[in-house]
Amino acid sequence: MKNLLLGNIITYKLYLYYDIYLRNFYKKKTGFYSQWGEDKYIDEFFKYKSGGFYFDIGAFHPIKYSNTCLLHKKGWKGVNIDANKTSIDLFNIARPKDLNICAAISDNNSNIDFFIDHKLAPINTLDKSMQKKMSSVFFKNMKIQKVKTQTLKDLDKNLFLLNKTDFLNIDVEGFDYKVLKQINLKESKIKLASIETHYPDGAKNNDSEAIFNYLDDNKYEIYKRIGPTTLFKKK
Repeated sequence: MKNLLLGNIITYKLYLYYDIYLRNFYKKKTGFYSQWGEDKYIDEFFKYKSGGFYFDIGAFHPIKYSNTCLLHKKGWKGVNIDANKTSIDLFNIARPKDLNICAAISDNNSNIDFFIDHKLAPINTLDKSMQKKMSSVFFKNMKIQKVKTQTLKDLDKNLFLLNKTDFLNIDVEGFDYKVLKQINLKESKIKLASIETHYPDGAKNNDSEAIFNYLDDNKYEIYKRIGPTTLFKKK
């Protein structure tokens, strides 16, 4: 039924409103929104910061599994980027004052496959190895869409928005390091960064060591590890 509604131009937008205001309404009652409880620690870290700025790459959903929803509710604004148009349509409804961008981010410009489990799946990925690893559980009715990747500088030539960022969230299902290494962390004002360094089973992902080394070289240290996510704070 969900796929039918999402596939119909008339019912598509109605389903988006349903997904935000009814289907995920229960999330509002818990006080936290992240998949693994990351936002509890993010909120704790920024408890004295009001009106901050977040930059969320692989944002997925404005409420469900969101590491920035709680900050948004507290008056923060920011940038939300996702390769999935449906995700950005959701953000345009729920966070109209944010800058919401539909883009596939990598470290180069190329036409590659975007592996889609379904339109509202958190596991959609540009990474073929990630798709294969998750194929025993997900991607049973997979669709493949060709997308053109962009770099962060393509979107923000002078990196103005990144330079004013307090909280950075990267969750791009296997392309995390390709995104992270484009950011000049030594000159940034990013105080806390959330990045997936592990698989849900606890094993390190393919770029885990590169991520740890890059952040360590740029004077960041581990603040908290929650599930597959590691939070890094500026030293």
